[in-house]
Amino acid sequence: MFSLKSKIAIVTGGAKGIGEATCRAFVQQGAMVYLLDIDIVNAFRVAQDIGKRCEVLRCDVTDAGAVTSTIDQIAHNQGRLDILVNNAGAGHIGKLDAATEGDLDHMYTINVKSIYFCTRAALPHMKKSGGGSIINLSSIVATVGIPDRFAYSASKGAVAAMTRSIAVDSLEDGIRCNSVAPARVHTPFVDAYLEKYYPDTKDEMFGRLSKAQPLGRMATPEEVAALICYLASDESAFLTGTSLPMDGGAFTLQP
Repeated sequence: MFSLKSKIAIVTGGAKGIGEATCRAFVQQGAMVYLLDIDIVNAFRVAQDIGKRCEVLRCDVTDAGAVTSTIDQIAHNQGRLDILVNNAGAGHIGKLDAATEGDLDHMYTINVKSIYFCTRAALPHMKKSGGGSIINLSSIVATVGIPDRFAYSASKGAVAAMTRSIAVDSLEDGIRCNSVAPARVHTPFVDAYLEKYYPDTKDEMFGRLSKAQPLGRMATPEEVAALICYLASDESAFLTGTSLPMDGGAFTLQP
């Protein structure tokens, strides 16, 4: 089950965290993966460790021209495109009164426009391939408010709405579009956040953030990647336009 054999996949932001875990899961399930990132050092580290079915291409997903030429190149070389994972993104800490116009523009550019650029470039190739699966990385904050995440929440709400719009517009082309909405995932972003804001109490704060989920821990990147792998596979053929929460019960259960 969940075989991706002979599938051609693109994963943006694949150099670390959820993107890295997704590249590994896809290759394990038989796909040929193109890892797109601007962090070339980590990207090549990942690709070298994975093996020959993972190829790195440097691409700034906020640059429309670079995105189009890169995805066109992949589709031309492989003759098809089956899977697009819009994983590249960034976070922001702060309430509305602390968020500048520049912060909002930054979140919109990285978390929203990048999905627009990548999906717009990928759709014609997926149509020629007879269909495909697009998976966007949203967040639980798209539907539930949490403190100090104003700009980030706004951008992820847009991702959830875009997912539904892409799905309904792509029905006749056999292209599905879904999003994954994790709660806290233990990625390098979390470690950097703790180092910046809680340098003297990192372990204590990590424990508090972990226990906020009724399951008592954060998700791992590998667990999120497994859900993405399912959405990319034919086993999820009857799913489109959905946002699947992966929150450890954080916003659905009362411990």
